[in-house]
Amino acid sequence: MRTAALGPAQRAESLARMAERELDILVVGGGVVGAGTALDAVTRGLSTGLVEARDWASGTSSRSSKLIHGGLRYLEMLDFALVREALKERGLLLERLAPHLVKPVPFLYPLQHKGWERLYAGSGVALYDAMSMARGHGRGLPMHRHLSRRQALRVAPALRKDALVGALQYYDAQMDDARYVATLVRTAVSYGAKAANRARVTAFLREGERVVGVRVQDVEAGGEYEIHAKQVVNATGVWTDDTQAMVGERGQFHVRASKGIHLVVPKDRIHSTTGLILRTEKSVLFVIPWGRHWIVGTTDTDWDLDKAHPAASSADIDYLLEHVNSVLAVPLSRDDVQGVYAGLRPLLAGESDATSKLSREHTVAHPAPGLVVVAGGKYTTYRVMAKDAVDEAVHGLDMRVAECVTEDVPLLGAEGYRARWNARARIAARAGLHVARVEHLLNRYGSMAEEVLDLVAADPSLGDPLQGADDYLRAEVVYAATHEGARHLDDVLTRRTRISIETFDRGTRSAREAAGLMGAVLGWDKDQIEREVEHYEKRVQAERESQLQPDDLTADAARLGAPDIVPL
Repeated sequence: MRTAALGPAQRAESLARMAERELDILVVGGGVVGAGTALDAVTRGLSTGLVEARDWASGTSSRSSKLIHGGLRYLEMLDFALVREALKERGLLLERLAPHLVKPVPFLYPLQHKGWERLYAGSGVALYDAMSMARGHGRGLPMHRHLSRRQALRVAPALRKDALVGALQYYDAQMDDARYVATLVRTAVSYGAKAANRARVTAFLREGERVVGVRVQDVEAGGEYEIHAKQVVNATGVWTDDTQAMVGERGQFHVRASKGIHLVVPKDRIHSTTGLILRTEKSVLFVIPWGRHWIVGTTDTDWDLDKAHPAASSADIDYLLEHVNSVLAVPLSRDDVQGVYAGLRPLLAGESDATSKLSREHTVAHPAPGLVVVAGGKYTTYRVMAKDAVDEAVHGLDMRVAECVTEDVPLLGAEGYRARWNARARIAARAGLHVARVEHLLNRYGSMAEEVLDLVAADPSLGDPLQGADDYLRAEVVYAATHEGARHLDDVLTRRTRISIETFDRGTRSAREAAGLMGAVLGWDKDQIEREVEHYEKRVQAERESQLQPDDLTADAARLGAPDIVPL
């Protein structure tokens, strides 16, 4: 198995190599679409670079509902093409591309009306399953089933008896979105792409009307690079309009940001063996199993404030609690909320003012010679977006280029995952760890879990759990810095792990130990370790303060109280 490390040395080398000679494709934006585009391009044999201003998946791609799904509610909108496309991608991810990262998850849909609702909703779910099977990628999930009220309460005792007359249960899939993106970047690098995070595009290079590259600032080490490319792909999500403004070209479409917030609560607060999907007056509400927790979300409101750190207000939190409590026998309170996170959906602006009615389909455009823009879409269909973006870029290359092959390119960790899963007891015995620890590693790294276990073998203390976050091993913090491109404490506690939303202290108890482990890899002195911890604590404090504010404006002002960049 050939893997790729995203350590500090590799990052510096990638920046230098990208500036040495003209690339075929340079991708700007390290979310799921940008990372997917880099993988698509490099696996067609194109010389490829990828730059990201902050951390991999630091925007929308780490703050989603963490679902890989066909979009059941889009059937009701008669958007059959979008659902069909998403169901195919769901099947590919589950069965072939990332079985170590994408897992089945059951959902219960409570019925509140006798007769007609079971027929109406049941027909929709049956069509959903049929469309999945018709694509040849539905065998990895059980079919839906109809439940009486008694049967529904048996699988979800947390529901109020008067909240349903029966239910439907169906299956979708989920993943850790930020971990998925980091693995996607590493996969692209393993095929020869050059990738650097904390590399901010400050200008686009022009030759007449043609875009020929970008100027990049190394946010970590200071210094600038000029990176030339035959085609530049703008995959910056909710920043699309801002990036286009740097080019000086009017966009052929506009992207609006819709804020969605999620609450994370402990598993024991909702007694259920299945996730829930509930109707709201605007959209749907999910209660999603998440390890030893539940994720409750999401909202759908227009957002035109700070894009880097969208803030959840007190009103947002109350909205979710009110709606989920309408069906729970034992209601949730603010005290039950362990974590809160807010993300922005990049929606293609249409004629409707309501963000829930804007398009979730994607668009690719070629607004200037040498520049391709891809925007919109949903996480599940990132691979299709990436294919379309590279197809468009290929039109501007004076060379014959192979067709997309990513449908048959598993992500790193997928190959050998099932065999290692079957051997997990033997692996645990060899490593001196409990089998539950090995299962945890396999479901986060796949067959690359062996690399984490190698760290433990070299230093047995890394096999101990991280202080204040028992679900994670100390080795995972080290591995995040050596192999996964983590540059700062925030990267590890919020994206490489989910400690920031899975603990009541939001990671502050783990911060100092984690910073010490990272510092040994990244060469931090005591002062830098102190700055990292202080920065993280200020971030948590600002987020907590924002979540007490009554509206978006005051919440945004409170969140901006914490600095964005850790000083070096």
